[in-house]
Amino acid sequence: MTIHPEIAKILATLPAPDGSPLDPAAMRAGEAAHVAPLADRLPLHAVEDLTAATKSGQVPVRIYTPAEADSYGVLVYFHGGAFFLGSLDTHDHVARALAKETGYKVISVGYRLAPEAAFPAGLEDCYAVLRWAAEQGTALGWDGKNLAIAGDSSGGNFAAAVAAKAHDDGFDGVTHQILFYPSVDLDFDEERYPSMRENAVGYGLETAGLKPFNAFYLDSGADPADPLVSPIKREDLTGLPPALIITAEHDPLRDEGELYAQRLREAGVGATVSRYAGANHGFVQNFSWIPEFYRPFREAAGFLAARAGQ
Repeated sequence: MTIHPEIAKILATLPAPDGSPLDPAAMRAGEAAHVAPLADRLPLHAVEDLTAATKSGQVPVRIYTPAEADSYGVLVYFHGGAFFLGSLDTHDHVARALAKETGYKVISVGYRLAPEAAFPAGLEDCYAVLRWAAEQGTALGWDGKNLAIAGDSSGGNFAAAVAAKAHDDGFDGVTHQILFYPSVDLDFDEERYPSMRENAVGYGLETAGLKPFNAFYLDSGADPADPLVSPIKREDLTGLPPALIITAEHDPLRDEGELYAQRLREAGVGATVSRYAGANHGFVQNFSWIPEFYRPFREAAGFLAARAGQ
């Protein structure tokens, strides 16, 4: 299927990459300028900003309560942005939609970004907030049974790595992982995955841009051979939580996400892949106003409900 016509209209307005160095401060400011006003955001029962006192330090979080209830499943969400972009605000609409559709209390993590914070600072923040959420279960109204993690793009990388860290630490409380077009292999070998070549140019995220966009993270000490940096390189995937992996047809990262699901299944882990035709990388964040691209939130809800309390 060709790219969705509404996405194609936006892509047609984007300037061609000119090879100039990336400026994190300017790019973050550009993102912030496009954040929707509070009055235009999806209303929920409660949205609260606070600072989580964790073993990784003081980590900003935003907690989304979808409706009044006696207890909730809890979903800890890690935003995308190539490890150096994104914030609680840029992905606020994603967290709100997850809370609304799943009925879970969502905790969005304002982890430290590269290049200011070297590896593994951001990953440690994400993992620490997961453990904090479990420890604060009573205060959060957690039902004590359902504890999910989710992330998009580089946030999906963090979600997969956090699941592995939790398992290795003997913390088996994570019941579900939801990965939206995850970046799980950071060596960027174009020959390894057909989608790197099929979707190399013209769809927003381009294969040639993967190295420079991720350089801030890799140059800070993240080794692509490390399974905590490239989760697909983990040899033993047994014991990890069941996964829903959402991929996009026109995404260079499509095949690595789908291969990760295959490797999970081979290790005896339940893993569902849902590929969205006509979609590109980032569609859940950028194009969920298109009805068919809002569906991943409802698909996530179905995945959580089907496995609730298991």
